[in-house]
Amino acid sequence: MDRAPRRRLMLDPGAGDPELGRWLAALDDARRDTLIELEGVTPDMVDWYPDVPLNSIGTLLYHIALIEADWVASEVLELPEEQAELAELLPWPHREDTAQGQGQRLTRIDGQPLRAHVERLAAVRVWAVERLRPLSHAELHRVRTLPDYDVAPDWVMHHLLQHEAEHRSHLALLRDMHIQSFGTAGGPG
Repeated sequence: MDRAPRRRLMLDPGAGDPELGRWLAALDDARRDTLIELEGVTPDMVDWYPDVPLNSIGTLLYHIALIEADWVASEVLELPEEQAELAELLPWPHREDTAQGQGQRLTRIDGQPLRAHVERLAAVRVWAVERLRPLSHAELHRVRTLPDYDVAPDWVMHHLLQHEAEHRSHLALLRDMHIQSFGTAGGPG
């Protein structure tokens, strides 16, 4: 009798500092949950926008990657300028101008297959973890004084976990709305 692989419900520290390792493991666990939600997503769902003011699955996946890269680069690492590696992965601006005003809506990211979005998420995560893993315990808790607020890396990781979890529910909602509207294989074209 074949048995499903045994699930491991624990955070395996993967850094020199055990606390940092737990944060990184939690980020991995959150991403695993996001990827599970994407398992039922078909190509026609990626760029679909419902008849309500919601973003598409593709736009949300880009947004998740962009926010992770931005918060690690700006708030944790305090990098003074845009990183070339990230610019290649994230070529579109975060928000677009609308009739309601500048920067009101996430930039629509259409025409990218789900695979490209998942690869972008993975590449941003590799970039982030390579830079977070060396942080010492003191650096993990050192408060950065930025122009608008003070922030510490441990809070940034908490924020990234919360951000991805909230958008994971949006991804599942969009997937399920599409299925209700068109069935599992159908779509608007």
